[in-house]
Amino acid sequence: MPHSPQLIAQQILVGFDRYRDRFRELTAGARERFEQARWNDIQEASTQRINAYEEQVQRTATELAASDVGPTVTDVNAWPAIRQAYIEAIDSRYDDELAETWFNSIFTSLHQHDQISDETMFVHSTRPATRPPSRNALTRGFISDGSLEILARQVLQEFSFETPWEDLERDVQMIVAELQQGLPDWAQMDRGLTIELVQSVFYRNKGAYLVGRLISQQEQWPFVLPLLHPEGKGICVDTLITDESEVSIIFSFTRSYFMVEAAVPSEMVAFLKRLLPGKHIAELYTAIGFYKQGKSEFYRALIAHLANSEDRFIMAPGVRGMVMSVFTLPGFNTVFKIIKDKFAPSKNIDRATVIEKYRLVKRHDRVGRMADTQEFADFRFPRDRFDPECLRELLEVAPSTVVEEEDVILIRHCWTERRMTPLNIYLETASETQTEEALFDYGKSIKELAAANIFPGDMLLKNFGVTRHGRVVFYDYDEISYLTEVNFRVIPEALYPEQEMSSEPWYSVAPNDVFPEEFPVFLFADIKHRKLFFKMHGEIFDASYWKGLQQQIEAGQVIDVYPYRRTQPAL
Repeated sequence: MPHSPQLIAQQILVGFDRYRDRFRELTAGARERFEQARWNDIQEASTQRINAYEEQVQRTATELAASDVGPTVTDVNAWPAIRQAYIEAIDSRYDDELAETWFNSIFTSLHQHDQISDETMFVHSTRPATRPPSRNALTRGFISDGSLEILARQVLQEFSFETPWEDLERDVQMIVAELQQGLPDWAQMDRGLTIELVQSVFYRNKGAYLVGRLISQQEQWPFVLPLLHPEGKGICVDTLITDESEVSIIFSFTRSYFMVEAAVPSEMVAFLKRLLPGKHIAELYTAIGFYKQGKSEFYRALIAHLANSEDRFIMAPGVRGMVMSVFTLPGFNTVFKIIKDKFAPSKNIDRATVIEKYRLVKRHDRVGRMADTQEFADFRFPRDRFDPECLRELLEVAPSTVVEEEDVILIRHCWTERRMTPLNIYLETASETQTEEALFDYGKSIKELAAANIFPGDMLLKNFGVTRHGRVVFYDYDEISYLTEVNFRVIPEALYPEQEMSSEPWYSVAPNDVFPEEFPVFLFADIKHRKLFFKMHGEIFDASYWKGLQQQIEAGQVIDVYPYRRTQPAL
């Protein structure tokens, strides 16, 4: 017997509210974890919050299918009415755009992707583009009244914690000095100079951030105060950031998601968009933990781009991968990655392992050095949107994933990732200064990944990209592993000259063995690059360096990695 669409819509919302309660619970605990310097708990809570979405979707879908409404929800023809009832149920909510995405997740967990349409779910959002502001105050303002010192002190006193400030007066003076250095004179003297800050603190890893903007005579600058809590000391301000590009890096697609309470997510995203106009709202939703909403916004941007352009998919520039095939749209800043049906003989892994590696990165702290990915199933694109050479190659290397359906090309499974310039290609045309900066950041990227207990495995230049901010980021995850799982060794001395001359190693090599002294020749064909990198990061070629990091991680230490340039000495 069919059940009312309203009843089913309410059951779907019950599952959504369970998820939202769990999300809020984990987010609300961020303040206490920061105050108590419980760094390992912070990482665990971050992983739990990411996993909570799929866990609750699966629970809700299973409950629906097993209940007496099961026959109705498995009938795709019932879903237009369920969708309409759901629209009416979420109209008064402040998280209604998230509720739409939740509905989509429930539908796709119960039905095939070829049944997706705007009649059965929310391919396009039904939420109004503009809406009246809610009654939830997102920000609060602080006015200088001609005194930068009073302004800075107001901010720190307002955002006090259970743990005291280590030295509030020192931090006030540091903020004043930074403002005096960074603001034009007329803004400093403006009695109406205002700091507008989001009332919720942004927590991530070992840091907390006060996020907002400076406003003076219709001009504005970002205003971000990173806070630290060194063990055994009080809370302190690490620096002040007023540069938009620096703030953009803090909200980068290479970072873990913030823990920040957002009563009205759309209003939080709209405020962040004013601070960072160059970021797409998909990135901003993702940055504050709503990565599924970010996925929805990305997909809508993609179909809008295809509808309003003549762009065709082409193979991505760079060396062809041995495991993944990568293609892109020239006018859309994204690459699409699919797993090949057959891997190069040197790759001793299978498809399931590759998928798990990519999902590991989603759950792990990316420390600004690994690109975030979104996983999709059953993308359908018109055949004429593919360059013939691109389509030919995809059909050749991944026929089980790329399927021809008359005038439509079905991509059964893929990941999307921000497009970057491969480091090896970047270096081909880089100036001397750009080369030095890129190689320095390449080494720093390897070290920061190691600090997060990640060993890239294949550290070739082609597996790292350069972002628009000039940062070097790792993006090829098929050989990634936890650093603590790797056995770093020194090559044993040969017993006699013939051993050294042999084409085969004279020593045994286990699957997890890595010999850092082999890195220079392996990583750098260019001798100048090799010598320059050795001067900058020579310790990377020493097994003892890696073993020392392993010991710190195994002892439970969470090593500091800062997502901004620091003006303060290390604490």
